[in-house]
Amino acid sequence: MTSHLNRQIRLHARPTGLPSDEIWDFVTETLREPANGEFVAKILYISLDPAMRVWMNSGDTYVPSIRIGDVMRASVVARVVKSRHPGHAVGSHVMGRLGVQEFAYSDGMDMIGQPVVTIDRPQGSLSNYLGVLGVPGLTAYFGLLEVGRPAAGETVVVSGATGAVGSVVGQIARIKGCRVIGITGGPEKCRYLTETLGFDGAVDYQNGDVAENLARLCPNGIDVYFDNAGGEILDAALSKLAMRARVVLCGAMSQYNNVGPVRGPANYRALLVKRARMEGIIVYDYMASYEKARAEMAGWLSEGRLIAREEMMTGLESFPEALRRTLTGTKFGKLLIRLEDR
Repeated sequence: MTSHLNRQIRLHARPTGLPSDEIWDFVTETLREPANGEFVAKILYISLDPAMRVWMNSGDTYVPSIRIGDVMRASVVARVVKSRHPGHAVGSHVMGRLGVQEFAYSDGMDMIGQPVVTIDRPQGSLSNYLGVLGVPGLTAYFGLLEVGRPAAGETVVVSGATGAVGSVVGQIARIKGCRVIGITGGPEKCRYLTETLGFDGAVDYQNGDVAENLARLCPNGIDVYFDNAGGEILDAALSKLAMRARVVLCGAMSQYNNVGPVRGPANYRALLVKRARMEGIIVYDYMASYEKARAEMAGWLSEGRLIAREEMMTGLESFPEALRRTLTGTKFGKLLIRLEDR
């Protein structure tokens, strides 16, 4: 460690709607030596994920909420700089939920009590381990293949299709021989889906009727719908399901900044009529199979069959704006913050 100070971002107040700058405290602490069984890691990349908005609310979900005064939770890739932990050597790279800060202490577990993972032999860039080879990519992989279970020739529709999860869902579906339709916002993103990622069609929810466009692009109905949006877009997709369709619930981007009650699916009768199934995906349920999934996706990356688009912001101070960009979808692919290596 060449610095004796650690800068952190802590949650000062719970947000109402889109998180503003005022809800954060920027704190500087003096670094201490690691205790027995601890290591200190220099954070290199911080992941921005829509789920962070849910963690900031007062009620627990699939993980505990962040308490007022706590360092903001985030997945990171870091380098171990001092260690008194037998399983984490100095110079090794690790990933886990170690927070929005420049340095992190760990006893081998992260902020939600899960093991910090050593990246032994990177199968892509280090930043890929927060995107296509990290939680977003694994969520796409298991959500589509284990929950959605598409068959070759079926029609797969994914919302939030240019995001870190949705873009991987669509590409895996293409690899598996499916027709793929993406729902996204704006003509530039629609062109990216069809011209760069090879989707068979794109629906622009900002222009035109989503249900009508889905009917046009999916004349035989939707066999697998992978939902990252919730709200009106979920209802539109439910209205176009094929018989025995599978609906994968991954996120609800349209609802995260709601001030009032969350809007649930109004068109749920479609599940009955079409004998369809709706199931949620939480990636932590598949931890035992992470490495197998990473190896397969790393192979697709090296073959050029899977594109991992990343956007970088720089410096801890960029976090509030980076989070807002993530929550409003003003990005392509995976958004990360790169910290100076000091």
